[in-house]
Amino acid sequence: MTDDIYEGLNQLGGNTELPASPEEAVLERVANPKPGSDYLIRFAAPEFTSLCPVTGQPDFAHLVIDYVPGEWIVESKSLKLYLGSFRNHGAFHEACTVEIANRLERELDPKWIRIGGYWYPRGGIPIDVFYQSGEPPAGVWVPDQGVPPYRGRG
Repeated sequence: MTDDIYEGLNQLGGNTELPASPEEAVLERVANPKPGSDYLIRFAAPEFTSLCPVTGQPDFAHLVIDYVPGEWIVESKSLKLYLGSFRNHGAFHEACTVEIANRLERELDPKWIRIGGYWYPRGGIPIDVFYQSGEPPAGVWVPDQGVPPYRGRG
């Protein structure tokens, strides 16, 4: 592996401010280091936050993002900053979850992607939002996302 695959990355290896909004966030990508193999990449963000667009109150979720890369993989620091940019962003659970998947699809053009948004209760009701781009490629191991349903004090 050569250092030239990191050419063009501006966020990795230095101080980077948290973007003010998801629209301002820059998702950086690098060439898939194993383009001839279908494999799964998983990111878990157990402390994702956004704001309710009506009340302005914080919402919390455990996100699990799985994708099978095509030509590109997302640079993880840029993904962390992108997800962090939702901290002051007002949107419903469904909009946040699906927009994250859609943005990754636009930037990476993966062979397959899914996201599980396991949102903590708001008004006493937990909301889980799931998005998947289709069937995963044959032969790719896709483990369960491992997030149990919300049980409260149960």
